[in-house]
Amino acid sequence: MKIVLVLRTDLTPALAANAAVVLGLALGGRLDGSVAADGADASGVLHAGLNPVPVPTLVASGPELHELHERAAAAADVTVVGFNEVARRSRTYPEYEQALAQTAAQDVEYVGLIVHGPRNRVTKLTKRLALMGA
Repeated sequence: MKIVLVLRTDLTPALAANAAVVLGLALGGRLDGSVAADGADASGVLHAGLNPVPVPTLVASGPELHELHERAAAAADVTVVGFNEVARRSRTYPEYEQALAQTAAQDVEYVGLIVHGPRNRVTKLTKRLALMGA
């Protein structure tokens, strides 16, 4: 299995960090085994378990994110979670749900996506995108 985070190229560091956290939590809540066992350091201090799967962070333009969302949503055995401008600008979840219900699919502006699925399918969907900061 593979997980890839894709953020919009024009995000400020604060917005990129926020999008990454929101998407990671949303995907993690859908996956069994998304957190490994807690581990102790050499001093015996226990540290909370982390996601055991590497998560590369890629970047894409707004239109590329929209296209990726459509292709990933249509791919077998692939989970895609999108964080969009409607959600980012909403103060509460009910406000988000109401605003989203009034937004056509083609008008959704993605801030970022997280894609999870079989390695070959996720790679095929994301291989042309650049690493963040590269």
